[in-house]
Amino acid sequence: MSTYRAFEATGVHTLRLVERELVDPAPGHVRLRVQACGVCHTDVLAVEGLRPDPSQPVVPGHEIVGVVDAVGAGVTAWQPGDRVGVGFLNGHCGECEPCRRGDFVNCLAQAQTGTTTDGGYAEVAYARASGLVRIPEGISALDAAPLLCAGLTTFAALQQGHARAGSLVAVQGIGGLGHLALQYARSLGYRVAAVARGREKEALARELGAHEYIDSTAADPGAALRDLGGASVIVATASSGASMSPLVRGLAPNGRLIVVGAAPDPLTVSTPDLIFGTHSVVGSLTGSSVENEDNLAFSLAHGIRPSVEVLPFERAMEGYERMLSGKARFRVVLDAAA
Repeated sequence: MSTYRAFEATGVHTLRLVERELVDPAPGHVRLRVQACGVCHTDVLAVEGLRPDPSQPVVPGHEIVGVVDAVGAGVTAWQPGDRVGVGFLNGHCGECEPCRRGDFVNCLAQAQTGTTTDGGYAEVAYARASGLVRIPEGISALDAAPLLCAGLTTFAALQQGHARAGSLVAVQGIGGLGHLALQYARSLGYRVAAVARGREKEALARELGAHEYIDSTAADPGAALRDLGGASVIVATASSGASMSPLVRGLAPNGRLIVVGAAPDPLTVSTPDLIFGTHSVVGSLTGSSVENEDNLAFSLAHGIRPSVEVLPFERAMEGYERMLSGKARFRVVLDAAA
């Protein structure tokens, strides 16, 4: 095989199926045959032209599972046949100041898979070896793909909170991120509260691990959390700054609101709500490749799985539209091995 198929994003809201030439991986990189790729809301950066130069084609997709079929010069830890994943971060350089201090997530020379470098809406993908995640036996490619981004994002956020076992931890939003965050929070031993709009998701939230359910359309969610004793950690997954703003008042002393849902509108907080109770609001991006391996191991041990809708690779645009509509339950995954 000398070529492979890929969907290129150019301009705004356009995906085009093309044939690309198969090339050898660059030094320090590997080439993999894609088995599955999740469709994430962050893919809008590529598909909707939210890049410095949208005229330059890029292959979206950063929840990639595949098998290594070639390694570049200098790669010693990976070999053809290895089952691997690639997340949003395409591999740290190991040389910039953040890397030298062990902060690989904030590497200054790290490409973003599917946004600044080609991703997984393709039959073949390339990645820096430092960005590879070893996929354990017992997790299918279709389940592993969303865990590489949505899973790691929420798992890492919960670990930032330093909440004690039994503490109240809240998850705002029950969607692609939130339905995994509830499972992680319950498995980590927290008393879990789910915050969502309306009562229709209550049964699902409890099934996923919530002990408490707060309907944000019927009550002030901050006040409701305060009535439950206050949350040590609130993981905000909804793409709405306005819906996050009242949550700060629901924090326990020294509690943290951890934002993982990217929203177009600002989050507003009054200074007394930060000062009294020593509350904080922080963002959380994702984790390193080895932390992603921890995430997969934890997910496997506790039976944490995403709810996925599977489409064949050829229907990538349909899968993207399904994700964008908000109707997917809860992650769309493209099956490139079908």
